Formats: sequence, structure tokens, C-alpha cells
Amino acid sequence: MAPESERRYDYQLLDVFTKTRFEGNPLAVFPFARGPSDVEMQCIAGELNLSETVFLLEPVDARAAAKARIFTPRRELDFAGHPTIGTAFVVSNLKAQRGRFALEENVGLVPIDTDTDADGYPMFWLTTPPLKFFETVDPVHCAKLLGLSVDDITPECQPQLVSAGSPMLFVHLVSMEAVDRAAARPELASQPVGSIDSVGTYVFARKEPQSSTSFDVYARMFAPQTGIAEDPATGGAIGPLAGYLLAHGKLPRKPLAFTSEQGVKMGRRSLLHVRIDAGTGGETIKVGGCVVAIAHGTFVLNGA
Repeated sequence: MAPESERRYDYQLLDVFTKTRFEGNPLAVFPFARGPSDVEMQCIAGELNLSETVFLLEPVDARAAAKARIFTPRRELDFAGHPTIGTAFVVSNLKAQRGRFALEENVGLVPIDTDTDADGYPMFWLTTPPLKFFETVDPVHCAKLLGLSVDDITPECQPQLVSAGSPMLFVHLVSMEAVDRAAARPELASQPVGSIDSVGTYVFARKEPQSSTSFDVYARMFAPQTGIAEDPATGGAIGPLAGYLLAHGKLPRKPLAFTSEQGVKMGRRSLLHVRIDAGTGGETIKVGGCVVAIAHGTFVLNGA
């Protein structure tokens, strides 16, 4: 009997929000993904078992360079940051896109800007989609879920659910040491923390030593409800983080830049850059980072 026909799909493996191989957040991007069904895309993402996997398709909106569908091991997302930055890297190389272009995601068009850092290394910036603020969450409940004391939570900033397409719970802790003590408890996956379905809990603290001119943060992200015990870099959290800090008066309402360091406890240090530009219509929040290409491969599916 002749072997069953096969369908082959190439993919690229990247490390996002880093300039160092084997740090940052891994990402698989399938640049020519016309063919796999929705079920097959989800199965591939589960098999690769990365924080996210991206499948690139022809855009519906002619203004976009490509359409990106983003999957965790368990579900499809409307928007996520590190897949958007990694996808921008792939599209920039495949289509010689420079300057400004857009990616089409389920949340809508996501503007992308490209430039270089002080060392001349390419950087990719996404413009955060419009933010939605939901209810605050009881600090006692949050402390229990994270294995912390309520005294570890900054009292003047109530934990809150904020979304740029994927709702997350933001918990402002008093110190970097408290961030390191936080635990990805199984209850995070089974206990609701509000009226909406959040994709994870983002804990952070101001980096030390603190100063009146530096707003850099140190963070961790727990997302067991999406199949990710801990995420080494969560670009989709950074725009909501900036909005949360602005709303609570923890950032000045003026143009500024800061960084978020994440993934340190996992041995995958990531550095996420934030720019906040003030305009007549309010603040524009951009999230940027570098990308390293690691490997490429081919995924084999049964014939149609």
C-alpha cells in the first residue's frame, strides 16, 4: 500500500525580547500557513508546547502586510505581544518591510514600527490596541492565589483586570523579592478572579534601587489557565501595565520610556521596552523589543 500523502509546513523558531540566544520568549512562526484547519493549528500549538505559535495567512484587510493567528497550547488569542513582535521580525525579513506596516490579528490592525537600538540591532515596536479596564480584585484573594501575604501587595494600587485584547490581572507588589516569592499556584487555573475570563496574572514591582526618574519594573507572568505555568516575556501585558500605572497615578502623564525585565527566575531573561507618547487624543503606548532567530523546521501533517 502506498504511503499516505503528506502536507509539510515550514516554521521558524525565534527568541523574542532578547538579543541573546536561549533567553527571551520562544516563538514558532509558520510563515506560509494556508492549509491547516483550525483544529490542526491548535494541535500543532499543543504539540510544540510554546507560550504561543503563530500561523501567517494572507490578510483580509489590504492595509496589512499579513494576517497572524495566535495560539497557546490550549486556545486561540485575539492579541498577544511577543507573537506580534516575533511575527513583525519574520514579515520584515520575508517582505522587506521597513519603517511602518501593520499586522492583521483577531483584535484588528496592529501598527508596527521598526528602528534600531543604540548598538544598531533591529527593534520592532507594536502600538498597543485600545485598553479596557475591568473591576478591581480583592488583594486578600490575590495574595492567597499567589502564595503571598497581603502585605506584599502595594496598598495604594488595587489589583485590577485590564485588557488590550487578552484580559490579565495586574498585581503591584512591594518589592522584587516579593515578585520572586510569588508562586504559580494551581488555583490560578481553576478559580475565577473576576467577571471576565483572564488569561493570566501579571505580578510586578519597581526595580531597585528606586528613583524618581526611573520607572523600570521587574515582573513575572503566570498563565496556567492557558497551559503556560509561567511566561518568560508577555508583550501583551506591557501596554495594559502602562495604562494601569497611569490610571493609578504611578507614572507621570508625559512622554516617557521604561523597561520591564521578565523571565529571570526561569533562566530566560527578557527585556521589554515601553514608550508612552502624549497626544491630544490621550496616550499612545508602544511596546518594543529585539528578536533572535534560533532554528527552522518542518511540521508534517497527514494528507487532505
